Amino acid sequence: MQVKIINKSNHALPNYETIASAGMDLRANITENIILDPMERTIVPTGLFLELPIGIEAQVRPRSGLAAKKGITVLNAPGTVDADYRGEVGVILVNLSKEPFTIENGERIAQLVIAKHERAEWLEVETLTETERGVGGFGSTGVK
Repeated sequence: MQVKIINKSNHALPNYETIASAGMDLRANITENIILDPMERTIVPTGLFLELPIGIEAQVRPRSGLAAKKGITVLNAPGTVDADYRGEVGVILVNLSKEPFTIENGERIAQLVIAKHERAEWLEVETLTETERGVGGFGSTGVK
């Protein structure tokens, strides 16, 4: 699939690092470092603008290394870039650690996954098909 992109950053386009990668790394496009204090959030610009086909979304997801090692994650994970959005792709980062984190220009801050999606057509009914699970949720299937 081809996706139109405008790159106003001074970084290379996002790319797949391996043949089986689902996501492409997004890089910070900033003129000054951003210091993200504990429990603070900010929107980090990428300099990228997309034109996605209808029926396709771009999902902005955390990078596992940043999350595991530094406590930095995408606050609205996954963030969604809709096919009709033409603004700059921004990444809402939050620092869940106890230490300040410095974001530098060009740093890989998140990953972008291109995905198909469906549009639902609601069919209003009076009852739903019963299942073994039923209304059980939030841990109802057990711990182990």
